[in-house]
Amino acid sequence: MASPTPLSTDEVRRVARLARLDPGAADVERYCAQLATIIEYVAQISELDVQGVEPLTHPGLPADHANRLDHDDPQPALPLQALAKNAPAMEGPFLAVPKVIGGGGAEGA
Repeated sequence: MASPTPLSTDEVRRVARLARLDPGAADVERYCAQLATIIEYVAQISELDVQGVEPLTHPGLPADHANRLDHDDPQPALPLQALAKNAPAMEGPFLAVPKVIGGGGAEGA
């Protein structure tokens, strides 16, 4: 296996920002080489001939259990009180979730 070309520190910082991470300088240097190795492995996998190979939902199970997909039939909605019991926060009849679009660390990405 050829030695992978490390990513630049700017590329690693951009990926970290997209993932909402803030690694230290020492971590960024280490991640440069590690991410390049991962990209190289993905490139190797993409070169495989997989024509005619069925995708698996559970690759570790025997063939008679693999690709078992249940029907997706509509069901009645969960009552609001039951939903609110398990929700971290509610705002009126709505689930309150952190804002993830339009700010919060991914500017310029």
